[in-house]
Amino acid sequence: MADETIGIVGAGIVGLATAREIALRRPGTRVVVLEKEQEVAAHQTGHNSGVVHAGIYYAPGSLKADLCVRGVSVLREYCQDRGLPYEEIGKLVVAVRQDELGRMESLYERARNNHVPDLRKISKEEIKELEPHAGGIAALHSPRTAITDYPAIAREFAKDIEASGGEVRLGFPVTSITNVPGGIEVGSGQERVRVDRLILCAGLHSDSVAKLAQDKKEPKIIPFRGEYMLLRPERTDLVRGLIYPVPDPRYPFLGVHFTPRVDGSVEVGPNAVLALAREGYRLSSVSLKDLAGLAAYPGAWKMAAQHWKTGIKEYRGSLSRAAFMKDAKLYVPGVGVADVVRGGAGVRAQALDPDGTLVDDFRIHQTGRITAVRNAPSPAATASMAIAEHIVDAVFGDARAT
Repeated sequence: MADETIGIVGAGIVGLATAREIALRRPGTRVVVLEKEQEVAAHQTGHNSGVVHAGIYYAPGSLKADLCVRGVSVLREYCQDRGLPYEEIGKLVVAVRQDELGRMESLYERARNNHVPDLRKISKEEIKELEPHAGGIAALHSPRTAITDYPAIAREFAKDIEASGGEVRLGFPVTSITNVPGGIEVGSGQERVRVDRLILCAGLHSDSVAKLAQDKKEPKIIPFRGEYMLLRPERTDLVRGLIYPVPDPRYPFLGVHFTPRVDGSVEVGPNAVLALAREGYRLSSVSLKDLAGLAAYPGAWKMAAQHWKTGIKEYRGSLSRAAFMKDAKLYVPGVGVADVVRGGAGVRAQALDPDGTLVDDFRIHQTGRITAVRNAPSPAATASMAIAEHIVDAVFGDARAT
């Protein structure tokens, strides 16, 4: 019906993109976004490295692959229309050892199946032409991979929602979700908002908010902190574009890489250490509630049994700048500990199944009038507008407008 009220929990980039898509596609529908923080994009979106992924890494036919490829095109067009930063600085995925060449070849075939534009294999000599300070014996070059400013995009989405008559209600931590006749009541303390349908895009808290909505328990969110170094301003000329390792297929993380930002800075990282709080942006951040929930989940112990050696290595890098930079030097040999300072950190909401498997693809549940985004890791920011289209297609059962 045209006069419905649709609630969205979470004002990260996925929640805002979804609210915006509803407002654009279904005129007359009232949209209200409910966010516990006092600003939009406060967590994963606001700590994003700003890379617009081209679709190199994702299994063909997966939601990640399909929505990333679609998402790039609509995001680029949106940024151009709104005068937001969008710089195609290119990416190298670099092999530094012979035993990585097979994985690089597999990655190339995967990327071709995903129709990544203008991707090519290049030699050691060609690496030096593009990145004079880079190491490596071979690489994939993706010239169309870009960087942008995701918090700025999220703020622009919020403006679009409000311009269409919708509302972005800040300072509204959701504490209850109750089915009532003909709709859903969302509570924050004593305050109540009634909606006809509800979409949960709660990021780091997606499992706990889904629990309020009587969704199934799994997957559970395990927070991983990614810490960055920053190249000193006088050393940013060591890097021209994005420089990434060949990823280990056992993990959903991409490894330490070099990331120029739209503000001119260059990040090195991130590592991936288990955070001791869902919003644990510092090593000292500890939540006893979050730790208790982690300890009570069988999947967490199974994950630890499988990956404890990698975990120790990542923590070593967290505590020691020299250990952190050891891997980075493989890709830019001239960079050293003296060339970096500690930068910021982000926390990734990694979904985990009961058997200890790290969930790789996007995962979205629909139960009656409630739709829950249960896993939306990278490239969720890149794909945000395409994820929004996908969610709205599923919620309303209609085809995307073209």
